[in-house]
Amino acid sequence: MYNSSNLKKGLKIQIDNEPYIIVDFQFSKPGKGQSLYRCKLKNMINGTILDRTYRSGDSFEKANLEERKMQYLYNQDNEYYFMDQQNYEQVMLTDDRIGDSKNFLIDNLEVDILLFDITPIGITLPNFVNLEVTKAEPWAKGDSATGDSKPITVETGYELRVPPFIEEGIKITIDTRTGEYVTRVKE
Repeated sequence: MYNSSNLKKGLKIQIDNEPYIIVDFQFSKPGKGQSLYRCKLKNMINGTILDRTYRSGDSFEKANLEERKMQYLYNQDNEYYFMDQQNYEQVMLTDDRIGDSKNFLIDNLEVDILLFDITPIGITLPNFVNLEVTKAEPWAKGDSATGDSKPITVETGYELRVPPFIEEGIKITIDTRTGEYVTRVKE
């Protein structure tokens, strides 16, 4: 159990049997009376936002969350399948739960799946992934209208801008937090 003095941005609590994360937090101490804790809470399952004010002495239940290492297997329609590497059970996340992470999912990639009770609700990718360039336009010397970068497409279908020396068939490292090019993979 948490009490109101534990409240802070990023804390995960359970309200009405659903997990919430505190996305904004303000503390105020009026001249008289109890301290007030104004929180903006985001539902971790459906994304709805709540504004709540709590007083000192209020208590909260800790959200029953667990992160497990799993391996990405495949996607079918708008469903993405992952396998727990310890007990070989498979879980499925829908397209809306995966979000932009689908741009970086390749076969056998190890990810962290966030589970509420036993229901998968989110995914955390490794900070960097290596992807093969499948489409890259040739860069003409002196073509500086677009700066020193050109558009490419990687094996997942994700498009980004990279330095002009990047060609089709090579692997590059991409930062999954920003979606930007980091470096060429040395083989």
